[in-house]
Amino acid sequence: MISCFQVADYFLAQQDTESGDTISNLKLQKLVYYAQGFHLAIFDAPLFNEPIAAWTHGPVIPELYQKFKIYGSGAIPCSADIDLTRFDEETKAFLDEIYSVFNQYSGWTLRNMTHEELPWKEREADAGVISLESMKSYFKTRINS
Repeated sequence: MISCFQVADYFLAQQDTESGDTISNLKLQKLVYYAQGFHLAIFDAPLFNEPIAAWTHGPVIPELYQKFKIYGSGAIPCSADIDLTRFDEETKAFLDEIYSVFNQYSGWTLRNMTHEELPWKEREADAGVISLESMKSYFKTRINS
């Protein structure tokens, strides 16, 4: 299994900064969230183990947020030492599909989208956690529609 950091690195490696295609922390959080949700729905297994929290601006992986918060709302550069060989072809194809569908939206649009979805609406209010079960159940409805 890969980590949320590896998923984030994969998405950051896809951005084309010369054409203005950049990824902020807000947008990265949502891309990684959608990757987890659809992976649960399609493969019946999590893509990564790190928990997803329900924060004010939507789903967030706290550990991932901490790593990239130094960039504020600006673009996050791609790491020069990213190793794409750790991804098998199935995972690459899956992440490429997630990126092609969701990268077209701004971070704020993705934030607003997540606020309209059941995993966010039904989050565990006391714990502030979005459960894998709720994500799997919801995203299964998205792949069948």
